[in-house]
Amino acid sequence: MDKDPLTIGKLAGATGASVRSIRHYDEHGLLTSVRGENGYRLFPPAAITQVRQIQRMIATGFSLEEIRSFPDCMRMIEGAAACTQTTEAQRKRLASIEKQILDLERRRARLLKTLADGAVPPLD
Repeated sequence: MDKDPLTIGKLAGATGASVRSIRHYDEHGLLTSVRGENGYRLFPPAAITQVRQIQRMIATGFSLEEIRSFPDCMRMIEGAAACTQTTEAQRKRLASIEKQILDLERRRARLLKTLADGAVPPLD
């Protein structure tokens, strides 16, 4: 453990993540903590970077399980460039997001047509 370990509250304050989220990340093996004499979790200062990276990856649609499978170069370095080991996972995530966007655009077009025509259009 580094010189000045962080309590879960301080880590939450430094990252904007909720205490509940940090516990969740820790329980899923995305963070490393030890228990202090009082039984509370203590995190190394590097956990600030890790939590921020986890938040960024979640915001791009990755699950905690997927994030856990990423190499340290993605999880441990704030603002890290994509590692070659994760490129395929990122491409798959992008394809999934693009498919969702197309589906939503189709639904939007059907709804707009329904509103304009006053009747539900037949399925394509």
